[in-house]
Amino acid sequence: MRNTLIIAGRELRGYFATPVATVFIVIFLVLQGALTFNLGQFFDRGQADLNPFFTFIPWVFLLLIPAITMRLWAEERRLGTIELLLTLPITQGQAVVGKFLAAWAFCAIALALTFPFIIAVNILGSPDNGVIATGYLGSLLIAGAFLSVGAAMSAVTRNQVIAFVLAVAVCFVFAVASNAIVNDFLSKNTPALAAFTRRLAIVDRFTDFTRGIISLRDVIYFASFIGFFLFLNTVLVDQRKAD
Repeated sequence: MRNTLIIAGRELRGYFATPVATVFIVIFLVLQGALTFNLGQFFDRGQADLNPFFTFIPWVFLLLIPAITMRLWAEERRLGTIELLLTLPITQGQAVVGKFLAAWAFCAIALALTFPFIIAVNILGSPDNGVIATGYLGSLLIAGAFLSVGAAMSAVTRNQVIAFVLAVAVCFVFAVASNAIVNDFLSKNTPALAAFTRRLAIVDRFTDFTRGIISLRDVIYFASFIGFFLFLNTVLVDQRKAD
């Protein structure tokens, strides 16, 4: 565990040593603010809650999180530093989990910086802060899910642009798996596949959290989802480290 935390600390410091952290956080806050208060018609709704904020956050993460993960392994392979990293007295699994935890902590910091939104709704009304708290928990979990996908896709190639596109594509599939149009199409042609995709739908699981519901089934889903892609990440690093 100590080695994992050392890697995580190294990677997290790396984010703030470059403009990446500032650019990501600024874009994230601006996008969420614009979508919540303008497109989400926050003031016109006449309700003191953060439902518009949580409605848009999976789609904002869908575009921004691959930008964080695209360099995790692709950059290591491009610079040839992956061999140096893996010759340290750590296992591949520790390196994978350490990098993931650093990216997840970075996303948690970005989410924490949206605290003015919470203050605003509490000034304007009397929201259910318990529901807001579970919504933030769900946001952190969906961020973790997308990060695990992005990290695995970054291990596939040394090209960061390709890693970004692959991560967006895979995350998009899981995000739209419960979409009515997708489900109607699949139900007419392959009902079994439609039922299967609904079980994989990540946005549906997230929606329960935004309603104040913490289901053990949903927590297990996110834990399994993240665990699977981190395992895949480890396998890909092992297979492609010499490329």
